[in-house]
Amino acid sequence: MTISTETIKQIIRPYGDTTGDAMVQVSFTLPVPHGSRAAAAALQLAGKMGLDPASVVHSKAMGPDFTFFIVYGKATHLIDYAGISVPEGREYPLLTPQQVNLAIRTVLGRELVVVGACIGTDAHTVGIDAILNVKGFAGEKGLEYYREIQVHNLGAQVEVSELVARAKACDADAVLVSQVVTQKSAHLHNTKQMAAAFAEACGLGRPLLVIGGPRFDTVTPSDLGVDRIFGKGTTPGEVASYLVHALLPTWSPS
Repeated sequence: MTISTETIKQIIRPYGDTTGDAMVQVSFTLPVPHGSRAAAAALQLAGKMGLDPASVVHSKAMGPDFTFFIVYGKATHLIDYAGISVPEGREYPLLTPQQVNLAIRTVLGRELVVVGACIGTDAHTVGIDAILNVKGFAGEKGLEYYREIQVHNLGAQVEVSELVARAKACDADAVLVSQVVTQKSAHLHNTKQMAAAFAEACGLGRPLLVIGGPRFDTVTPSDLGVDRIFGKGTTPGEVASYLVHALLPTWSPS
């Protein structure tokens, strides 16, 4: 008898002290004063999260009206690892700076213009600087190093209207935006606002919109109205290679 591979499951549980013990540790803050009643509330929440049994291993008052908890417990939920399907790898080749420059020079015949910024109230420029500045990241030079890429780094706390105006003035091919601050989903709101502003100002002729940040794993580019989302650990080479892939699709490294 032949067994269909579609019916084979790989059930996994969290690992705490021993394989398969399903033990996990979670932390959270409740808006209640520190005390035994607060601890009971934390355990009730843990139970509703699927931790049974659970215990409060640490609690600390966060001012008079809040309590921080660390809870350790056994997860009752199981995961079918074999049934999980995610895209593997990137859909474009990783190019060297020389290949990127050659592609731009050959197909575009001019410099590829990139405008980058942190928008809204976000003042964390580490991410955008890692991609754009010459010093780069993870041993790779930033986009300023590429001879055929013209970079305009606008820095932090840039208003969306200013970003759109600068991108139009520079006739930008691509706009790179970094969003690190995520309180109250500010990164999602800011990104949607930016995408809408470019759509209104440029229509179908808008530049390529690329977003980067550590907390975009719950959304897709289409959810936000952008072309690409890069996560934590992205290198300048990956971004440069994507720009060639998206803007110069006729070019091939072979």
